[in-house]
Amino acid sequence: MFDISQETPSDWWEVEALYDLCFAPGREALSSYRLRDGVDKVADLSLVARDADGTVGGAIRYWPIRIGDGTDAPRALLLGPVAVHPTHQGEGLGGLLIADSLDRARHLGWDRVMLVGDAPYYGRFGFERLDGVEMPPPTNPDRVLGLPLRDGAWDGITGQVLRDL
Repeated sequence: MFDISQETPSDWWEVEALYDLCFAPGREALSSYRLRDGVDKVADLSLVARDADGTVGGAIRYWPIRIGDGTDAPRALLLGPVAVHPTHQGEGLGGLLIADSLDRARHLGWDRVMLVGDAPYYGRFGFERLDGVEMPPPTNPDRVLGLPLRDGAWDGITGQVLRDL
């Protein structure tokens, strides 16, 4: 049993330690991190899951982005990173964090979300490859995935993914 709640400033060290444990040492060199530099995460959607002992077993964060140039460029959420402590992997906690946070995003009025990840894993949540949406290099275009939170939310949206300051 896990208690899922919004990440607080006091959770920061535990969440960062979890990300360090779950991802390669060079994780912050990835192109998706350039989109996070100097941008506040979406606090309402950045969640932690604590087990019965109060230990962080999983975490998920979201960041605001824009697709295309100009102040009227469509906004979206960038999902990631999401991580589950190795002792809780295979229990469905990652899926629970993703499903819960996507539901919260819909209720908060967000229209679309994207990520860079494994299509077979994220496809079960409805994510599909985004053609014409360009992540900063080096990013494999086959791993650029999107999910409309409203019908047609990705229709006709193309261009470079940029930070939303």
